[in-house]
Amino acid sequence: MPNSELWAGALSLLLLHHETGCAHSALHAARLLDQISDAEGVDSDTRMLCERASTRLSSHERHHACPA
Repeated sequence: MPNSELWAGALSLLLLHHETGCAHSALHAARLLDQISDAEGVDSDTRMLCERASTRLSSHERHHACPA
C-alpha cells in the first residue's frame, strides 16, 4: 500500500490544479496517481479510481494550459 506522503502529494497537486488550472500540477498528479495504482496492496476499486483520475488529468493537460 502506498505511503501517506504519496497520497498527500497527489491530493495536493490535484487541488492546486483545480484551484489554479496549472497543467504542470495536473501532469504531476497524474504521475503520482499512476504510481499509486501500480503499487502492491492497492485494491481493484482504488486502482480503477486512480487510473480514471490519472487519465482525466492527462487528457485535461493536453487541452488546457496555464501560463506557468
